[in-house]
Amino acid sequence: MENAGDSLKLGTGALKSTAEFFLLCFFFFAGIVCSDRALAARVTGALNPKPALELTLPTKSSRYGGELVLATTSDPRSFNPILAKETSTTTILAPVFEGLTTTDAFDLRVKPNLAERWEVGPDGLVWTFHLRPGLAWSDGVPLTADDVIFTFNDLIFNDAVPNSARDIFTVGGKPVRVEKVDDTTVRFVLPSKFAPFLRSLGQEILPKHMLVEAVREGRFSFAWGIDTPVSRIVGTGPYRIARYLPGQKVVYEPNPYYWKKGENKDRLPYISRLTYLIVPNLDVELLKFMEGSIDAYSLRGMDYPLLKPKEQKDGFTIYDMGPDMGANFIVFNENPGKNPTSGKTFVEPYRLKWFQDVRFRRAVAYAVDRNRIIEIVKNGLGYPQYSPESPSVGFFYNAGVPKYDYDLARARALLAEAGFADRNRDGTLEDADGHPLEFNLLVNADNTERVDIAAIIRNDLESLGMKVNLQLVEFNTLVSRLTSSFDWEAIVLGLTGSIDPHFGQNVWLSSGQLHMWYPRQTSPATEWEKRLDELFSLGAQELDENRRKTYYDEYQKIVAEEVPMIYTALGARLTAVRNKFGNLKPAVYGGVFHNMEEIYIKSEDCECN
Repeated sequence: MENAGDSLKLGTGALKSTAEFFLLCFFFFAGIVCSDRALAARVTGALNPKPALELTLPTKSSRYGGELVLATTSDPRSFNPILAKETSTTTILAPVFEGLTTTDAFDLRVKPNLAERWEVGPDGLVWTFHLRPGLAWSDGVPLTADDVIFTFNDLIFNDAVPNSARDIFTVGGKPVRVEKVDDTTVRFVLPSKFAPFLRSLGQEILPKHMLVEAVREGRFSFAWGIDTPVSRIVGTGPYRIARYLPGQKVVYEPNPYYWKKGENKDRLPYISRLTYLIVPNLDVELLKFMEGSIDAYSLRGMDYPLLKPKEQKDGFTIYDMGPDMGANFIVFNENPGKNPTSGKTFVEPYRLKWFQDVRFRRAVAYAVDRNRIIEIVKNGLGYPQYSPESPSVGFFYNAGVPKYDYDLARARALLAEAGFADRNRDGTLEDADGHPLEFNLLVNADNTERVDIAAIIRNDLESLGMKVNLQLVEFNTLVSRLTSSFDWEAIVLGLTGSIDPHFGQNVWLSSGQLHMWYPRQTSPATEWEKRLDELFSLGAQELDENRRKTYYDEYQKIVAEEVPMIYTALGARLTAVRNKFGNLKPAVYGGVFHNMEEIYIKSEDCECN
């Protein structure tokens, strides 16, 4: 399992279904034998408080029982998946919510999830989805087409609800139309052909009966905050949140209404409790794995020589799944806007001028010693990155983008060309107006590997004559400054990844919520950003995969040339897991625990019911 809570979520819930790698996280899940009395205590807060479906208790099986303990380095920012932009939230919510479709971890095909089947009209624009019979929320209230309509029309396409999903479901500047056919049937009408449509329907569906009042009263953006009683957070996934202790842990119990069945029609999930411990950083998480307090750990390269020799003695296995699917980078704030309260610019005008100069950004790109990062931070288990896409995405990866191999001489030449020189001979470069080339570089303190990467970058930038003030902040604070207050100058950060570039549209569209160097533009600020808008529109509407690839190849080339994000290095996806789990089926795309609801603890390791 990759560490959660230290990256931004790329795209929508389409990338967080049970068979998918999202945000750099893999999840482990389980099941419980639930008494009628315990159930009754849980069914609270709904507009219809009586379960509408009869609860079927699990069959007798040696697979039921036990606890799975994982760790995350940040508290969730909320319990609201529509608003989530960071893995500190999506990690915690992934066991709770599902979409109409999901992606198979092995063949990467889209397959049914909450929807059992669908049909598409001859023009490719009208899609009809049929929900599985008997679906219910985790409080027993039936899930119907009204919940799907509510999720899209009242939440995603509601201008008063800030969310990244709206970027994904906008095709050629127009939203998808969503209509109810009957209680179990929903029709989607596309404004034009939309190649990744099926995969995008991994978007989480939310319960209308719990949230409609918040929408009507204009307070949805504050609904389901971390102070909400967890009994009100209802989903359709294999688990529901039973307890949240801020700064300590999140505890889950199985969803007794979960629809999926296992072998012999067993009710899933099997494991009785899932717990996420909230720890300060990855070093603490490593120590807890070594002492046996948690059951899985996503290795950093530096951890490999420590843990590999202990596999057999300590009873765990390290799974290597190739390059990370996400991206790690340094980004500069190019937002020319002003704080509406203070009237001050988000970035000092002279610094903004630096950051907007592609020569400055390319100079920084040449100063990133990727091989040193791989050698020192990742213990040789890594890959230099120059493209916004990882080699792990396969078909859509463009290996032919411009590359910035470590070259301080070239970096110095570009800085000189941009007008920087050490005019007063104090060791620090100044711009043409005499301002010293100094800025603050933020990084989240809980991710010790990223802190080390930032320190290497700072060292090389300072050797060029820059003054870099490294500032360590809590992850959720960093995300707030990045996406809300825009109070930042430079950040070292990461993004999750996807097998289809379209799901990065919320990052690459100029109007995107996560177009982080200058988000939510009313019109493209540059010609190259305008071209990215065009390419993503073309890519979404093109059904021929080879033609789609030409569009996404060009997007990767433009990003590499303009370097709004300066990429560093990808790590290998290494996950250490205790040898006590059955039904593990590791997959390159889905990870070790993509089939979380089917996983059980072997009887010799389990205090089972």
